[in-house]
Amino acid sequence: METKPDLPLIVEPGELESALGTPHLLVVDVSRPEVHQQLHVPGAVYLDYGALVAARPPVAGLLPDAGHLMAVMSTLGITPDTHVVAYDDEGGGKAGRLLWTLDAVGHRRWSLLNGGLHAWANEGHPTAVDIVEPEPLRREVAIHPECVADGDWIMAHLADPAVVCLDSRGPDEYSGARRYSARGGHIPGAVNMDWVRAMDPSRNLRLRARGALLEELAALGVVPDKEVVVYCQTHHRSSHTYVMLKALGFDGVRGYHGAWSEWGNRDDLPVEVETR
Repeated sequence: METKPDLPLIVEPGELESALGTPHLLVVDVSRPEVHQQLHVPGAVYLDYGALVAARPPVAGLLPDAGHLMAVMSTLGITPDTHVVAYDDEGGGKAGRLLWTLDAVGHRRWSLLNGGLHAWANEGHPTAVDIVEPEPLRREVAIHPECVADGDWIMAHLADPAVVCLDSRGPDEYSGARRYSARGGHIPGAVNMDWVRAMDPSRNLRLRARGALLEELAALGVVPDKEVVVYCQTHHRSSHTYVMLKALGFDGVRGYHGAWSEWGNRDDLPVEVETR
């Protein structure tokens, strides 16, 4: 009987090293291509971040359609039994986008490498330079809408006390002082926690301690009994926030694909701006 990986949602480098070579384990590197060529986790396959996003200018960071996602899953050779461990070289945003995408197509066997390539390489775990090609197969997928939000869904739930929007952008973007869309500011009622606040720089960008994160989130009104919608500019940074919340035990989490690149460019959606 084949052994399947038994890995937690947030996997430590030592745990992953011990699991390398286990059947049904697929390590996916979403780093910059030049970094993957220089070093990566042994056996890791490469995925270009661009394969995970679609655009309808000025809106970017959209979830591609089921046909495109089927091609991505098939190219990577992800079967229903595959356990995907994702990482990148930037703190987890790109890896988080892959993991949220897996959730969005109903594939729930996944983990985030805690600290990503920073923790792996800085702590002396083995690296490789050989390029590994995945074994492709045909994998049918369908979008699971309970993981996904768009502007219309949020607008319909804007007054719902059981729903909270968590803005993962920096405070200047949240306030409206800096903008990358036609309008600046944030979704009315949204609370702000810059995605980098979830990381511990002294521990190679691992997630901060569970208790500290839960306390900070609770102070913002983000608690597990609410449905949380995470967003940033293009649901890149907020994908890391999505994974963080899942790891903390939040069941009802949605990623707003398109995010502020949609909301900030739609005149029919309300905007809140901080005045100083």
